Amino acid sequence: MKHILPILTITTLAAAASAQTAAAPAGLSYNRVTVSREGQNNTLAAEALLGSSNVLATIGTSTAGTSYSLGYVFKNVAAGIDATVSVGAGDAANNSDIGLTLRRSLSEVVAGLEARIVLGYNSGAGNAASTTDYTYELQYNINKQFGIAYSLTDIDAAGVSNLHTISVRYNF
Repeated sequence: MKHILPILTITTLAAAASAQTAAAPAGLSYNRVTVSREGQNNTLAAEALLGSSNVLATIGTSTAGTSYSLGYVFKNVAAGIDATVSVGAGDAANNSDIGLTLRRSLSEVVAGLEARIVLGYNSGAGNAASTTDYTYELQYNINKQFGIAYSLTDIDAAGVSNLHTISVRYNF
């Protein structure tokens, strides 16, 4: 009988430790599928961290074609901001892409809110001119699996600016 209390204590502590490790990790999700609409252009993209590394692989398809990129995520660079440096290739308008993405959770403002800023350089292919684009995005995560985002993209030297995009995301 006198050994029951230590056994119960150890069992309770083990159960509590197990429950903490089973909880979903805090922070931004990088394993996700996105469906977007900008004007008449629909896009389907998937991105995921490879294994337990910080290497981020992305594939996307739209009316412009298919694109691919690989990036490296530097987590919590400053003030909770994750920075991703990426290179890619693909669609009909771009020969190669170089990008810098900054993402931060804004849950201290509104639970589930996050912001993203993307600086991209696209070297043109064929007759397409090289461009630098800036994308500003706000995303609201409805729950751990689904989020909805609105973004504004400004592209220089291409004669196109202020592209408005609505996206729905599924985190896996």
